[in-house]
Amino acid sequence: MDEDTLHQVEQILGHRFCDRALLAKAFTHSSAVDNRLQSNERLEFLGDAILSIVICQRLFEMFRNYAEGELTKMKSMLVSRGTCAKVARHLGLPKFMTVGKGMISNKALPSSLAAGLLEAIIAALYIDSGFDTARDFILQNFSDLIDQIDSEEAHGNFKSLLQQYAQEQFCLAPVYVLLDEKGPDHNKCFESEVVIDQRHFPSAWGANKKEAEQKAAYNALVEMGVLRKATEEVTG
Repeated sequence: MDEDTLHQVEQILGHRFCDRALLAKAFTHSSAVDNRLQSNERLEFLGDAILSIVICQRLFEMFRNYAEGELTKMKSMLVSRGTCAKVARHLGLPKFMTVGKGMISNKALPSSLAAGLLEAIIAALYIDSGFDTARDFILQNFSDLIDQIDSEEAHGNFKSLLQQYAQEQFCLAPVYVLLDEKGPDHNKCFESEVVIDQRHFPSAWGANKKEAEQKAAYNALVEMGVLRKATEEVTG
């Protein structure tokens, strides 16, 4: 990588490297060197571990009402190859990667390589400037994804959690009742409640029937003491 390219990369990462050879190595694929130890593979190994601990700590701190299984599921999605590749591409980093001649003709870098590049960059930031710099970079680029996964995945577990609990405790399945719907056809909202053994739990509104049922399941779990009420209101 020449000086101009290194400078462009530093601008994207928001960090000026003391060891620019380390930065260049993070962008070097094994296909471009004779010795794999000169590539970014070892940096990938370290970066993967740093990414995992940062994400785990953030999830642990943010979602105090989630059990181990829920946190593990969220963590697995956030540190997956697909997510890492998405972040790398969003930052425009793959185009700077040094690859072998056989890969130059490829229009887009494979997801596995883009993901490995992001992990190598994380390791390079850690080695060059310490854990705080690497952590700040990770959180800056993963915060929106953490929020998205929380709303799409974690809240989607309430119905299954309620189903399991109701069957274990009452040998019954929850019944979801649509109570009301409001608004024009293109922008309706729905109110649903959960009934278990003739017991009615607090209803909830949602932008669609599925969301209303998820929130109603959450209300039932809170009412029965299975979950503590979250700091942020999720029932709308």
